[in-house]
Amino acid sequence: MLFALAGLLIGGIDDFLLDLFYLAREARRRLFVFTRHRRMTSPNLPAPRIPGVVAIFIPAWDEAEVIGAMLKHTLGAWGSSKFRIFVGTYPNDPATIRAVADIAHQDARVSLVILPHPGRTTKADCLNHLWKAMLRQEARDAMLFKAVVLHDAEDVVHADEIRLFDTMIERFDMVQLPVRPLISQQSQWIAGHYADEFAEAHGKHLVLREAIGAAVPSAGVGCAFARAMMHGIANDRGGLPFDAASLTEDYEIGLRLAERGGRTAFIVMRDAQGDLICTQEHFPDRLGDAIRQKARWFVGISLAGWDRLGWRGSWREHWMRLHDRRAGLAALVLFATYVASIGYCLIAIFAALGLIAPTDYPPAARLALTVTFYLMLWRLGFRFFWSTHAYGLKQGLRSIPRTIIANFIAMLAARRAIGLYIDQLRHNTVVWEKTRHRFPGAEVITAKDAPDAV
Repeated sequence: MLFALAGLLIGGIDDFLLDLFYLAREARRRLFVFTRHRRMTSPNLPAPRIPGVVAIFIPAWDEAEVIGAMLKHTLGAWGSSKFRIFVGTYPNDPATIRAVADIAHQDARVSLVILPHPGRTTKADCLNHLWKAMLRQEARDAMLFKAVVLHDAEDVVHADEIRLFDTMIERFDMVQLPVRPLISQQSQWIAGHYADEFAEAHGKHLVLREAIGAAVPSAGVGCAFARAMMHGIANDRGGLPFDAASLTEDYEIGLRLAERGGRTAFIVMRDAQGDLICTQEHFPDRLGDAIRQKARWFVGISLAGWDRLGWRGSWREHWMRLHDRRAGLAALVLFATYVASIGYCLIAIFAALGLIAPTDYPPAARLALTVTFYLMLWRLGFRFFWSTHAYGLKQGLRSIPRTIIANFIAMLAARRAIGLYIDQLRHNTVVWEKTRHRFPGAEVITAKDAPDAV
């Protein structure tokens, strides 16, 4: 109980301070900014000064079930926008190659890239080969792409995305759009907990990171990088922008870009219909897939990320990196919390039955229990607010019991992550932690309820 209380107090106060910073920022903006300036939406977004062509990178390993539908939807949504899609595949994945080749044969804006070696490797390795393919395309056409955009094979893109990137990449070196998990009718609880987490992370955390001057990490999808900045990072790394030994190449490259002095931005904007300009996708709806995905995030950000990225920058950057890397320890604190709670209830029951003497907790312990209880209520209240804001009241109410599911997945993922990290240290091998994906049908959900534009 003492270990759990210490961890809960530290983590709870950290979250509480972030919430206060966010509330203060929102109050200031509503009182002093948006009373004088109209919120930016896609209809009044200025045209780019120098329009360019955007390169889209899509790494695809064992994605035959979704890549065809994703490419068809993307080509239709973006219409006449200037872009070229590079899809990375592996020679030992013929089904995915055929699915991409069918689309590439119909539309010259899609380029099939087959890696020279079999998969699976890492997503970063696949992205590096897409970078090489883009350079070859530039040499053939005697041109330079304006930006590089990352997407996954299951992403549902927004029609205004390319236009927004074309304008905003002239001001920033990296532009990240919100990621909005689709609510899965097959898994309201396992897949649903991603909706709760992303609603808060991309409604508050990334907005706050930018506001306090810390680096905005890339989410790996719906993010654009300025071509010149990517070239600079590639030169620093011997010609390749992504580290093939990383499991979270997207998170890392956003921080490395900031370390080079690049400007990063998290853009929340609505379109003409009031829908959020974001990337939507289905997240894992099976327990095993969710654990594998979370374990990869834990290894890349909380464990290997500490080794690879260290502690650089201002105190604000240190604070945000500490917030990111606490996930592994937080899972251990959660485990201790649940064990302590069971023990606490059993002692109370046995004492009420007269089987044991009542336990007299020290005043400091009672105070800590009271404080952590109210911090928990505060946290659940914020989770409810963000989920309701993004998905409506029904999902907001479900977010409260879904917190238990999220904690359970986090504990199992942390256990798996430690094993993966030890194996990575012993054998120096990293492979793509793949999960099954699915693409929605014709009923692509719009994202109307979202935080106001920033």
